Amino acid sequence: MARTPFSPSFWRSPLRGPWFTSVLGVVLLVGITVLFLTGLLSYAAYNPDLSPVNDKTPDKGILGFYLFSWPTDPHWLYRLNQGVHVTLGVTLIPVLLAKLWSVVPKLFTLPPARSLAHALERVSLLLLVGGALFEFVTGVLNVQLDYLFPGSFYPLHFYGAWVFFSAFVVHAVLRTPAALRNLRRPREERAESRSPSELVSPDPARPTVSRRGALGLVGGGSLLLFATTAGQNVDGPLRRTALLAPHGGAEPGTGPGGFQINKTAAYAGIDAAQTAEEAWRLVVTGRTGTVRLSRSELARLPLHSAALPIACVEGWSTSDQWWRGVRLRDLAALVGYEDPPDVLVESLQRHGAFRRAALRANQVADPRSLLALFVNGEDLTPDHGHPARVIVPAAPGVLNTKWVARLTFGEKL
Repeated sequence: MARTPFSPSFWRSPLRGPWFTSVLGVVLLVGITVLFLTGLLSYAAYNPDLSPVNDKTPDKGILGFYLFSWPTDPHWLYRLNQGVHVTLGVTLIPVLLAKLWSVVPKLFTLPPARSLAHALERVSLLLLVGGALFEFVTGVLNVQLDYLFPGSFYPLHFYGAWVFFSAFVVHAVLRTPAALRNLRRPREERAESRSPSELVSPDPARPTVSRRGALGLVGGGSLLLFATTAGQNVDGPLRRTALLAPHGGAEPGTGPGGFQINKTAAYAGIDAAQTAEEAWRLVVTGRTGTVRLSRSELARLPLHSAALPIACVEGWSTSDQWWRGVRLRDLAALVGYEDPPDVLVESLQRHGAFRRAALRANQVADPRSLLALFVNGEDLTPDHGHPARVIVPAAPGVLNTKWVARLTFGEKL
């Protein structure tokens, strides 16, 4: 008999069935919900409502309903949130692929819609499959620093997440009760014999592995991806196991400045002549006017230290580094602010995203928020932001601006 994808006998794998699909579905129900929530928190950490320079999704409208002032405590908050988001996303890839494989016959069932509920399920399924592939592919490319997709990652991933999760919620509402019933059945084979399913082939091929064995293979794949990704978020020897993470492996260098970066000074177009002592000045503007400070003048101001990590949207982070410099709130006081306001930070970097970034008043006021001049007891290296960089607890790495040239306090941002 001629077979096409629209024929049930075309799909012959004996592994497909309600129990197998339900197990994968429940795992994804929990995992994708955590991914979505940590993704929203990651977006909030950029303080996009503070300033257009921070907001890469200016047309978000009501999708920004939940935004709040990002806190500075605990100082490892963003490191934890983004580490969970990226590591969990990578770990779920085998589960997602197995789930899509298990339900692919449903994409070809005829008629396309047997009822309103069935039509909603089919539409949600198409959006779910397309949205899942889009979100996971763009996310993995971003983690690998490969920007092959057109446009900016931020709006693509943000709007894609809302489309995907909306379809996911509809699908979960329609299918979760049935999935939970399938999981409660002691033996899937008996359940299928009593109630035939469109996922069960009417002409199954000879099995080469059991369904539980297949789940073991999926779990093993997820465990392998976890082991080769998670190390970029932790300290110690586990970092060397992060073979699939751009910032895993050994520390990129030796000495006090031998820890991870995304942009080198050369990549950002920072010329050594710009950062020389005789040329560079920090311009601080506020209520009482403008102050210009050389690096040696900054070093004569009261200096403070803080142990803080760098954590980036790609999921990698450093261990706590010892930073030393001038408190941002002390620089605000130099230009007339007893209570620190918001600040706009501008870099010597001339092009690229986040060469300008805004910080909220609570971030400026935190005593650990520094305009750092030193790290781990030595001057900043050019790649770490010499002559001065911002370091703020719990802030995404891109808001810890390097090669700072200007601070504007109190301006309506």
